[in-house]
Amino acid sequence: MEKELKDLSNESSVEDLDFEFEFEEQVFSKDSLPLGLNPSVDTESFVLPEGIRLDVGVTDVLGKSRSFVQGLISQECVVVNGLPKKANYKVRLGDKIKVTIPTPRESSAEPENIPLEILYEDEDVLVVNKPQGMVVHPAPGAWTGTLVNALLYHCDNLSGINGVLRPGIVHRIDKDTSGILVVAKNDSAHQGLAAQLKAHTMERKYLALVHGVMSEPSGTVDAPIGRDPSDRKRMAVVMQHSKLAVTHYTVLERFSETTYLEVRLETGRTHQIRVHMLYIKHPVLGDPVYGSKKNQFGLPGQMLHAAHLGFEHPRSGTWMKFDAPVPKTFALLIEKLRKH
Repeated sequence: MEKELKDLSNESSVEDLDFEFEFEEQVFSKDSLPLGLNPSVDTESFVLPEGIRLDVGVTDVLGKSRSFVQGLISQECVVVNGLPKKANYKVRLGDKIKVTIPTPRESSAEPENIPLEILYEDEDVLVVNKPQGMVVHPAPGAWTGTLVNALLYHCDNLSGINGVLRPGIVHRIDKDTSGILVVAKNDSAHQGLAAQLKAHTMERKYLALVHGVMSEPSGTVDAPIGRDPSDRKRMAVVMQHSKLAVTHYTVLERFSETTYLEVRLETGRTHQIRVHMLYIKHPVLGDPVYGSKKNQFGLPGQMLHAAHLGFEHPRSGTWMKFDAPVPKTFALLIEKLRKH
């Protein structure tokens, strides 16, 4: 079915279109993008505004990065009127575009003897305090040294719902965010934990140091998050192709130029706290993507720590809660700020 993008309302997203599909966030080079794999995901034919570049228009539809779409185009996974075109092709009136998204070719993650700070473990779940600088699961640019590699060495069994590169992973935190994660050791536990995330009943509280002095004692940021239209590798508060995002924060301590916060997630969008803090003009200290370009304290990454996690045990139904102190770099910075 043909759809004019310009007719979509502000509330519309790619999920509203008839060619609805879902796929994991992946990064491909044009040489590594697989072809001809089954199952693959085909969109229905659609049209784009006349005169727009093919790669720009398809990027808007898919909500993916422009480099991802250019990889699809170079591998002839995007066709116009049944024929492949170049990325800079200018769409003509009546052109029918169709996209085929191949299933990524996954390789298995390998076990690695990496120390883990385990807060709790039983036959169903494992709760771990992830250090700053550790990637959660293998991905392009970080195939080894991840939390998953460490988990595979430590555990005999992990849930397989999220595939061979993300065994046991129910939720994620960013590489340079430290703190608590719960891991599922079987599919039943995974489904139970995922249901709590979806229902927003899992408690997730973070500690953050942000730029600027907040005057109000607490607040809520209720602003939808989606891909930044000017930089597809970033997220931003946007009205189109976005999802509901709600963040609550409470001031714990104020310093001369910074504020120490407790932040509670109601939803769990990609980079949510970092994006929302930037949106209210209080970006997280040390954030290399959303923060100030001037790293005055020489920080290794954002001062954001997943300090508290609460959930219902997927088998017993018992409410469980865990807390982890901020890492040394974070704690030392707080001491330094208190002295000034």
